[in-house]
Amino acid sequence: MFTLSRRNFLAAAAFLAVQACASGARPFFRRTGLRIGLQLYTVGDDLKQDFDGTLAAVAKIGYRSVELAGLSGHTVAEWRQSLDRTQLKCPSMHVPPHAQSGISLDDLGAVADAAHALSVGTIICPMFSLPERFSTTPLPGEDGGKMLARLGASMTPDDWKWNADYLNAKGKALKEYGLRFGYHNHNVELAPLGASTGLAELIRGTDPALVMFEMDAGWVVAAGADPLALLAAYPGRFGAMHVKDVKASTHPNFSLQMDPCEVGQGIIDWRVLLAKAHAANVRQFYVEQEPPFNKPRLESVAVSFNYLNGLVA
Repeated sequence: MFTLSRRNFLAAAAFLAVQACASGARPFFRRTGLRIGLQLYTVGDDLKQDFDGTLAAVAKIGYRSVELAGLSGHTVAEWRQSLDRTQLKCPSMHVPPHAQSGISLDDLGAVADAAHALSVGTIICPMFSLPERFSTTPLPGEDGGKMLARLGASMTPDDWKWNADYLNAKGKALKEYGLRFGYHNHNVELAPLGASTGLAELIRGTDPALVMFEMDAGWVVAAGADPLALLAAYPGRFGAMHVKDVKASTHPNFSLQMDPCEVGQGIIDWRVLLAKAHAANVRQFYVEQEPPFNKPRLESVAVSFNYLNGLVA
C-alpha cells in the first residue's frame, strides 16, 4: 500500500514547509492559478439523465474545467452550446483506441475536428490496445472490466512495446493537427513484467515529444505503488493527473479493483502529492471517482471540490 518511508516523509515535510513559506500558506489551486478539473466519467450516469442540468450543477459546485470521456452520446454542437452556457473550459478529452459507435482514435480527422470545435488541446488514450490474437468475448459471468484485467495480465513485453509504437504513431499524427497526446493508466499496467511493468515499457518506448502521460493516482495506489516514486522515476513524462482517492481497505491488485472514496477521505496525502506533481510540471488536475458511490455523484464531486479548494500544499 502507498506509504512513505521515514526518510521520504522527512524530505516531503521539508519540501512542504518551503512551499508553505513561499506561498504564504495559500491553497494550492489559488497559489498556482490552476483550475480544479472534473473528469466527466465520474458523473456519466447523471449526464445520461440530464445533460445540460448536470453540467450546470458541476459549474455551480465551482469546477471551471472538465475532461470529457468521449462525447457521451452527444454531438459536438451540443457540447459546445452547453459548455458555453456553463462557462466550463474543456482542455482535455479521453478518446478510446476503438469504438463500435462514437468517436475513436481510428478516425483522427474526426477527433481533431471535435477537439478544435471544443477548444480541446489534449487527447488522452484511456486504455491499452489488445493484440488481434486476443478474443474480446467475455467469459461466462465476466463483465468488460474483468475481461480487460484478464487479458491485460496476459500481455507480454512485446505487446506493451507494440502499444508504445501505436501511441507514438497516434501522437505524431495528432501533433500535426496541433494536438497534444497522452496515455492514462489503470492498475493493470503496473503488474510485474519480469523486472519491468507495462507502464514502464510504455514510458520507455514512447517519444516524449509525441506522448505524455496522465497519471491516475488512485489506480497507482490501488496497485500498491507510490505516485511520488513514479514522478521521480520518470521526470517530465507526466503532464496531467487524475485526482482519485481510495480507502485503506483497498488491497493491492492489478485487476481494476479498488475501494473508492471522495478526495481527501482516503489514504493519499494530497498535500504532498499535489505539490510534488506541480514541481514535476503536472499542469492539469482532474477529480475522478470510481463507482460504487455511497451518495449521489454530484454530492461526491462537491465533497472532493471543497476539500481541494481549501487544501494548502
